[in-house]
Amino acid sequence: MSVSETRREVRAEARWVRSSARKARLVTDLIRGRSVPEARTILAFSERAIAREVEKVLSSAVSNAEANHNLVGDRMYVVAAYADEGPTMKRWRARARGRVARIRKRTCHITVRLQERPDLPATPPPPPAAEETPAEETPKPKRKPAAKKPVAKQPAAKKTTTRKKKETPA
Repeated sequence: MSVSETRREVRAEARWVRSSARKARLVTDLIRGRSVPEARTILAFSERAIAREVEKVLSSAVSNAEANHNLVGDRMYVVAAYADEGPTMKRWRARARGRVARIRKRTCHITVRLQERPDLPATPPPPPAAEETPAEETPKPKRKPAAKKPVAKQPAAKKTTTRKKKETPA
């Protein structure tokens, strides 16, 4: 008979985010199934604007785990990350010949669910103490001296001449 272990799941949700769900899904697909530090790195280097919003939701979920469940945020992974459609605000724009065009301002709800990683031990082991080695034992690699850049010639200074004043007979 095996002992089943229940893992706590933590979630955070951002509602009515002013972006379409389709754009948000492109970013949430990148972090699904990844560890929290890896997901943070992916979101930090993503150029999409919605990545900042997803990053806020991820950090909120980590804060919920640490504050409410006494879990370590870096030992968790993203179980699910998804973006659902929210309400669409409808606006009108005037067009030629008395017509109008509909503008749809879409919103979405972003949800991130985290869970403890099963492959990590319950308590993280302490980092090994690094032994200090004296500086004379490990010689530093020698560098080549930097190549000297040729000095650009400066333009010659203008000659200043003193003019003799013409004497006018008085």
